[in-house]
Amino acid sequence: MPSQPASAQPEAAAELPTAAGEQAAALETVESLQETNAQDAMEQALAALTPGRVVRGRVVQVSADEVLVDVGYKGDGRIPIHELGLRSGQTPADILKVGDEIDVWVLKVDEEGGVLLSKRRADAEMTWRRLERAQQEGTILEARVTERVKGGLLVDVGVRGFVPASHVARGYVDNLEQFVGQTLRLKVVEVNRSRRNVVLSRKEVLEKEYEEAKARLFSTLKEGQVVEGVVRRLTDFGAFIDLGGGVEGLLHISEMAWSRVRHPSDVLHEGQTLKVMVLNVDRERERISLGLKQVLPNPWDTVGERYHVGDVVDGEVTRLVDFGAFVRLEDGIEGLVHISQLADHHVTKPQEVVSPGQQVRVRILSVDQAARRIGLSLREAAPKREPRQEPATSHGTAEAPTITIGELYGNLGEVLKNGGQPTRTAGRQAGSPADGAGD
Repeated sequence: MPSQPASAQPEAAAELPTAAGEQAAALETVESLQETNAQDAMEQALAALTPGRVVRGRVVQVSADEVLVDVGYKGDGRIPIHELGLRSGQTPADILKVGDEIDVWVLKVDEEGGVLLSKRRADAEMTWRRLERAQQEGTILEARVTERVKGGLLVDVGVRGFVPASHVARGYVDNLEQFVGQTLRLKVVEVNRSRRNVVLSRKEVLEKEYEEAKARLFSTLKEGQVVEGVVRRLTDFGAFIDLGGGVEGLLHISEMAWSRVRHPSDVLHEGQTLKVMVLNVDRERERISLGLKQVLPNPWDTVGERYHVGDVVDGEVTRLVDFGAFVRLEDGIEGLVHISQLADHHVTKPQEVVSPGQQVRVRILSVDQAARRIGLSLREAAPKREPRQEPATSHGTAEAPTITIGELYGNLGEVLKNGGQPTRTAGRQAGSPADGAGD
């Protein structure tokens, strides 16, 4: 292998830097970068600490009258107690602890490195930003009702918010006082910082939930399905049951019990939770029909075990018709007393003998479980009258005297001969018990 010229060797050696030179250059570069980064960080911190801006900081000390916060500046920021936003009776230690990260409002930055901060103003600023964003995005907020005022409700959303009475519910609400202290789900309708005005709506939230629940229910409900609901309203003809999200079904009075119901309030009360059966779903008219008695035992299924022909039982007259009276024997079981079975004598109208609500004793004449009919009799259950007894004489039981036609005319002739006075013979023939009396 040919050797390189001697003149080339020193030249190559001169191109190679020493290891010590590399380390010194690298160290110098790192120090330069650190100084640049520190300077940039300081400039950024100074730019961020402009009065009127909100910055993020970490709590480093909590005392009785102030809180110190590290905001990345050469000195810690100070929050006076009156800028913490404390409620009545609270202390700084009640709301903050060392290590908490919080947003603060820059009030003042002096040349000596002092920074004056406010948590109260930062909270208000962040609240307004949150409300503006919620309005833009349609976000639903939760807020506690603090007061009932003219025209609506006041709520706490970080600042004072107002819910108009027309936006409290889907329908008219007579008593707004009931919402005080409750936490409501609300949608932001209007935000005006300059006037410090926030308007919210619960109605819009409920309307959206109602439409979603309605679509879900009408797509899943089936006839014969048993569902749970809450009684919302009672009327003369039935009750409206909330099946979820404000979607209501009608429970007609005729479907509440196996027995006759005079008024829904006799069976149900508002706010009651119960299970009902879906009887019909009308998707075009958006109507749901419900039944309560369908989920209860049917007393007619076992009526033959409790009632037999010839039994005498007690019941209550429920209603009168032209052909008789219906008598309730138990819940769900009624029998008919035909007009011919009301009394021993002829009855023109049932009300001549009985009246609704009257307690009566009846005898069972027939039981037809398949047809759900029971025949009853009032007269058959009445105690039988004993035949009238004639008083007995000293000689035994008194017997009626007998007389023939001839004796009758003969006695009449004797009476006429004696000037109208009866003879002793006539008296004896007439069967007078006084014969011989006074002799």
